[in-house]
Amino acid sequence: MTALFALATSLLWGLADFGGGLLTRRTPALTVVVVSQAIATVVLGVIVLFTGAWSEAGDQLWFAAAAGVVGPIALICFYKALALGPMGVVSPLGTVGVAVPVGVGLFLGERPGLMQVAGIAVAVLGVVLAGGPQLRGAPVQRQAILLTLIAAFGFGTVFALIAEASTTTTGLFLALFVQRVVNVGAGGLALYASSRRGVATLPEGGFPWRSLPALGFVGLADVAANGTYVVAAHHGPVTVAAVLASLYPVVTALAARGILRERLRAVQAAGAGLALVGTLLLATG
Repeated sequence: MTALFALATSLLWGLADFGGGLLTRRTPALTVVVVSQAIATVVLGVIVLFTGAWSEAGDQLWFAAAAGVVGPIALICFYKALALGPMGVVSPLGTVGVAVPVGVGLFLGERPGLMQVAGIAVAVLGVVLAGGPQLRGAPVQRQAILLTLIAAFGFGTVFALIAEASTTTTGLFLALFVQRVVNVGAGGLALYASSRRGVATLPEGGFPWRSLPALGFVGLADVAANGTYVVAAHHGPVTVAAVLASLYPVVTALAARGILRERLRAVQAAGAGLALVGTLLLATG
């Protein structure tokens, strides 16, 4: 049961990342984030009402609100990085955000084991190699790497905050709902500010109504992934669930290779692989 739901989490997160990155190539990243998260907010609101999760409300929801502020920044950076590509490098690098919860644990007095130390070292090496030999001469490549690292730090911060925002399954649904309400609110304000400055917030043809199903899929896949991860963690060891759920970059990379026919330099592929290995070492440590 744990393996099944954790692998489902990887599949859903991987496809959501691929879809979000693909949509950002045609629609501004901020618009993709706001619309997809708005759809997710509606669905989560229904779940909260039917599960009675409002009874879990408390001061801990401030952590969820903080995650809602950080989340849109991370998603926008990540989708922009995916749009710049290649996805096969960007997606695995995004998983190094696991180092943030590890850092929080260190601050609280925990000490990493040998496996975690090795994971941090391997992940950093992966970040360096994933830039490839073009890193100096290609500003787009540098931008993609920088955006990915900012996104990874943001994701890690969100994970740490959400962990403090709930202790039960229904509480998690409420925390995720609050997070996404703030996501949409913050993103909506940023979208309005961008339009006031004359920045394009829509494609030339107007709102991409044809992309609405894909936008809905991205938002709902992210919500569903959170749900399947909770089920996996509650039915077996959290370590097993975390390791299997962290394989989602493989899904994104395979989708990019199979659908977009992306080709990576050997050193980039090696760096992306090392970043993923480092993440797995961190999770298992």
